[in-house]
Amino acid sequence: MRKVLSASLAGLMFAGLFSATVPASAQDLRIELGQNGPKVRVDDPERRREEQRRDRRDERRDDRRDARGCTEGRAVDKAERMGLRRARVDRVGRRSIEVRGRDRRGERRSITFGRERGCPVI
Repeated sequence: MRKVLSASLAGLMFAGLFSATVPASAQDLRIELGQNGPKVRVDDPERRREEQRRDRRDERRDDRRDARGCTEGRAVDKAERMGLRRARVDRVGRRSIEVRGRDRRGERRSITFGRERGCPVI
C-alpha cells in the first residue's frame, strides 16, 4: 500500500512540474526531429516577431534590388537558363544588353535583353 501511495504522490508531483513548464499555447511548443534525435523546444514570441521583421526586411531589400533593372550578370544568367551555352556579354547599351553564345547544336546565337526590371527579351 505504501508503494502505491508513494507512486501516486510522485506522479502528481511530476504532473505538477510538467504543467508548470509547458507553455499555455500549443503554438509555442515545437518538436524538431534531427540527427541528434527528437527535441522539444518552446518558442519565444518575441524572437518569432524579430524573425518575421528580419524576413520582411530581407524581402524589401530584394524588391529594391530588382527595381534597379537588368544588369549584365542577370542578362547572362537568364540567357544560360534559356539554353545559351558559354554565354557572354557582347554589347551594352543604354537601353539594351546583347548576350552571345552557342545553342545546343553549336551554332552561334545572340539574345538582346532590355534594361528594365526582369530583363525582358527584345
